[in-house]
Amino acid sequence: MEIEILHTKSGKQITRLDHVDNYSTVLDLKKWIYKQFPRYYPARQSLRLEPKGRSLSDEETVRSLDLRVGDRKLYLRDLGPQIGWKTVFLCEYAGPIFAYLLFYLRPAFIYGVTKAKTHPVVHIAFACWTFHYVKRVLETQFVHRFSHGTMPIRNIFKNCTYYWGFAAFVAYYINHPLYTPPAYGDLQVYAALAGFMINEVGNLSIHLAFMNMRPPGTKTRSIPYPTGNPFTSLFSLVSCPNYTYEVGSWVCFTVMTQCFPALLFTIAGFYQMTVWAIGKHRNYLKEFSNYPRSRKPIIPFLL
Repeated sequence: MEIEILHTKSGKQITRLDHVDNYSTVLDLKKWIYKQFPRYYPARQSLRLEPKGRSLSDEETVRSLDLRVGDRKLYLRDLGPQIGWKTVFLCEYAGPIFAYLLFYLRPAFIYGVTKAKTHPVVHIAFACWTFHYVKRVLETQFVHRFSHGTMPIRNIFKNCTYYWGFAAFVAYYINHPLYTPPAYGDLQVYAALAGFMINEVGNLSIHLAFMNMRPPGTKTRSIPYPTGNPFTSLFSLVSCPNYTYEVGSWVCFTVMTQCFPALLFTIAGFYQMTVWAIGKHRNYLKEFSNYPRSRKPIIPFLL
């Protein structure tokens, strides 16, 4: 059979693929387009049944698309230059380590003060910040299994600006010679530190559970359920407990440091993770008819 490939915006024909059979996959079609137009490598292509329709997955077959005889056509959208998810994650998570390190180790360079007495919470905050992002780098390298191989290259600039910028903003105030320690002293610091570590372990536990749900080299999706790890019991209440624990970590960090920029970072992160969680929750409900309806996206019983 023949399939006409049209541009999503103009509707003009880009090419016509000949000798396509029912068992050809969407990825096969992308590879054939790539042979004709080397600019459009497969990761850069989004094939759709309608100009504004959903992107077809690479595993779908031509037969499953149910294309009409005499009107077999697909629409191609150019997603622009792409970059690997792992590359973006490594850049956005490694940057905050070095940005924070600059303010922590070189106060004379930043503030023009050679000697200043620092409260123990300043050192604890540095350890927590570094631990979190080292954990994220290691998770990116050894734990995460990405459902998508690439994203638009512009995202690396947007994401790095967000993470690196907030790292410098938070570090500037916590490491400042005039930084004021928490109002309730050691009780506030160490109680919040305990909460931070509990949430970090919980976040790691959820990431490991997600990893075990998806065999290596696949894009398999299934309904997540609690495992033998008690931290995964949060799956019974929310769809994205990794975000719940992540927000919990930064709430505790904010309480521990009593720093306004840390609060802003927490609020910004909570907003973004809520958007992601709602989207993933809706996808679960749409994809699995037996998905537990009692779960919330990110906050148990509320949101």
